[in-house]
Amino acid sequence: MISVEGLRVEFAAKPLFCNVSFVINDRDRIALVGKNGAGKSTMLKILCGMQKPTDGRVAVPQDTTIGYLPQVMVLSDHTTVIEETRKAFSHVTELKKRIDDLNLQLAQRTDYESDEYLNLVQTFTTEHERYMMLGAENCEAEIERTLLGLGFSRNDFQRPTSEFSGGWRMRIELAKILLRNPDVLLLDEPTNHLDIDSIRWFEQFLNQSAKSVVLVSHDRAFINNVSNRTIEISCGKVVDYKVKYDEYVVLRKERRQQQLRAYENQQKEIADIKDFIERFRYKPTKAVQVQSRIKQLEKIVPIEIDEVDNSALHLKFPPCLRSGDYPVICEDVRKDYGHHTVFSHVNLTIKRGEKVAFVGKNGEGKSTLVKCIMNQIPFDGNLKIGHNVQIGYFAQNQTQMLDETLTVFQTIDNVAKGDIRLKINDILGAFMFGGENSDKKVKVLSGGERSRLAMIRLLLEPVNLLILDEPTNHLDMPSKDVLKEAIQAFDGTAIIVSHDREFLDGLVTKVFEFGDGKVREHIGGIYDFLRQHDIDSLDMLGNKTLAQSTVDSDNSNNTKLSANTKQSASEDNTKKDGMQSYVERKEQMKAINRTKKAIAATEKKIESMEIRLKELDDLLCDPKNASDMTMVNEYTDIKRNIDVEIEKWEKLSEELESLSASL
Repeated sequence: MISVEGLRVEFAAKPLFCNVSFVINDRDRIALVGKNGAGKSTMLKILCGMQKPTDGRVAVPQDTTIGYLPQVMVLSDHTTVIEETRKAFSHVTELKKRIDDLNLQLAQRTDYESDEYLNLVQTFTTEHERYMMLGAENCEAEIERTLLGLGFSRNDFQRPTSEFSGGWRMRIELAKILLRNPDVLLLDEPTNHLDIDSIRWFEQFLNQSAKSVVLVSHDRAFINNVSNRTIEISCGKVVDYKVKYDEYVVLRKERRQQQLRAYENQQKEIADIKDFIERFRYKPTKAVQVQSRIKQLEKIVPIEIDEVDNSALHLKFPPCLRSGDYPVICEDVRKDYGHHTVFSHVNLTIKRGEKVAFVGKNGEGKSTLVKCIMNQIPFDGNLKIGHNVQIGYFAQNQTQMLDETLTVFQTIDNVAKGDIRLKINDILGAFMFGGENSDKKVKVLSGGERSRLAMIRLLLEPVNLLILDEPTNHLDMPSKDVLKEAIQAFDGTAIIVSHDREFLDGLVTKVFEFGDGKVREHIGGIYDFLRQHDIDSLDMLGNKTLAQSTVDSDNSNNTKLSANTKQSASEDNTKKDGMQSYVERKEQMKAINRTKKAIAATEKKIESMEIRLKELDDLLCDPKNASDMTMVNEYTDIKRNIDVEIEKWEKLSEELESLSASL
């Protein structure tokens, strides 16, 4: 589909990469990986034609369409969300106008037998067939499905795009690209502006609907779920692995070990040849052998070893004072922007040493509550910061707050105090800003480099409460791993706002979910929360809130009408009925959840048996195993057990359908 041949890119005298060749095929899901600054974003720009290489060529067939989503876009428009998204179908709109014009001409003409009229009919038929082939009748449904999948509500469709933040406007641009259904999608950090639900929808879309995809992402779970091929940019070269990301990590390690062994063997061979030459160089009887060894040495092609970035991001939070038992307590906290309520009745307590996650769709108030905790914005209710709490805050726009006119060294030197100023170079080296990199201006740094620099500023003062708002955006995978380890070893309390499932997994023990103006607490890790979300779809929580509000309303009515005994009795009966209905519904939901778990377990068992059955089938196809009765018996038993489990699965599915219908 796209062919890259002999690509070379130079900035100043140093080549970014050279002699790069590969092909992007239909249905490829390519993860483009490499450390920050390796040239991933540059490669995407070259593939879409926005940047020209120093040498080489990129061959794109004439009828191939490309959709490119950069990390940063300049957005300026004054339309509504739905109008802006419809621009994705501008070609369909133009075709519709042409068909309407042709239809009008046909209606006005009466020369039915003329060649001009027959040609007009033929043109109308052709254009209308093309219009139908483009699926134009389903455009509005596709727009709605895509916008909802990316986290917009139907109420947002008619809102001006100027009312949305940069992250949400990036989603609109992503929706337009997806709706154009290009042959090749080039995506540069597409998950930076998506929440967990939107990322999971996006994964499903890419796997089911996209044609070819080349993506750069530091979200390990996302990139592994989507990719089926990994291209690594390292040391100015490209290495193509025909596997998804997790398998690439293993293969890359094995490849390097093989290279090291081959390199060591070659070095030993070279040393032996050189030793022979030096020993017998001046002996006439050995002159022929010496000349032979010299020629042999000249023919040896040195084995290259893939460069590995061994510099590591070593984060160590300095010792801090012990805080009170409860660093953060919220009691009926509420925040309104004009007539819009972001959240209300927020009651939560964070204990010392806990590491919790704030999750939910963008715009539901995660960063807003963080700003309330930081006392950056006014709010209603009572929010207490515990005794002796020292807060370290990494804001979502932290990298934008850096002074672009300063160098890396000056940025840290300006905030460093006391003895720490003597160790600035050591700290910068640990963050991969060693040597001449410390003299770089902030304005030339990549997004990942800016994030690392902003993280250094956070570490210069001892804190016992970390508040990190999307700390992993633009951080590469090794940096995220070390940051995660540092937070795990941190003695204090941590509040982490993030959509990165892989980063949160094993890090947090409690999840606060933001949605519908409420904040709900979930005990357990991020994948425990996701499993609960999948099973219940949060319906039970919504019904619980509704039932509770009905009970509260009944209590209020009983107080007001206490003089009327008959009315009070009626209110009490309503209350009991409501409570009984809620309890019954709750038990029903538990039964549904149990049945779903049983179905999942049965499906897993069937899948494992089918895998073993396939293995046995392959083995029995070999003539030497055809008479192996142990395998034959095992094959027969598994077939019988699969039939039993399928029958069990059918009964459970009918039971689930019955339970769901009775809700």
